[in-house]
Amino acid sequence: MNEVGFDQPKSELEPESEREGEPVFPTDSCEEVDVDIEPLSGKPFCHVVLKKSHVGDAHSVCQLKLPAHFSRVLPNKRVPIILTRGERSWETTYHGTHKKFDIRWKVFVKDNKLKVGDVCVFEAMECNDSALKFKVQVLRGDFPCMLLDKEDGTINNPLVVE
Repeated sequence: MNEVGFDQPKSELEPESEREGEPVFPTDSCEEVDVDIEPLSGKPFCHVVLKKSHVGDAHSVCQLKLPAHFSRVLPNKRVPIILTRGERSWETTYHGTHKKFDIRWKVFVKDNKLKVGDVCVFEAMECNDSALKFKVQVLRGDFPCMLLDKEDGTINNPLVVE
């Protein structure tokens, strides 16, 4: 499955530190500090760029259908699933005939403040006919907050990030 081609994110910055004398780097998000991205383990995985139908709103459903190439390695029946992210976990059900999660996916979306444009990487840590366990990593689609106050860039006046 890894031939699907999702580059493993590599952090070039060290995490924030409260120790004296160590540099403190800004985060990419204007919200609270997020869960660190970890290298993939080599197990089957897929990624989904979240759309309005995945995160829902007052006028649309919140559901996630997994990509067909990834669903082929999953059971073709209803199976309990545990989604883990950082230290937390969420229970839902995978409907194999429809290749999607049940309505409890919405709790994961809400708890993780997922938005349109974010990317979820689902890594199958356990995969059998009776249970699934996915490690989920979230890559935020936000524009870095350190650039929000700068004027718009143009071809003659580009934004410079140092």
